[in-house]
Amino acid sequence: MINTDFNTIIDLLNAFPDDQSCINHLEELRWSGQVISPFDADSKVYKCANNRYRCKETGKYFNVKTATLFDNTKVKLQKWFLAIWLVTSHKKGISSIQLSKDIGVTQKTAWFMLQRIRNCFGF
Repeated sequence: MINTDFNTIIDLLNAFPDDQSCINHLEELRWSGQVISPFDADSKVYKCANNRYRCKETGKYFNVKTATLFDNTKVKLQKWFLAIWLVTSHKKGISSIQLSKDIGVTQKTAWFMLQRIRNCFGF
């Protein structure tokens, strides 16, 4: 398990140097080694290529991002983790313009990310 006390952005980037480390961390947090289908909790799950899984009962494919705030987005998980850290570490919040500059996305993408983060955390 990764230390969750990040004091700086450097600590966060060292803990999550690539998308695969982010995926591994999310899988451990979400499933703790026992993958459960978001479509049918009692169904058997098959591991497929590219960090995907398949629900036996429904036949649907899913991954660790399915049914989370990261669902249906092409933004890398490392940028999501950075955005979450920045939003939660700023005392008075952060604007979408500032977030877009900090993580290297467009302002429209940053606004979308902020909406999901705020919705998830109840800000």
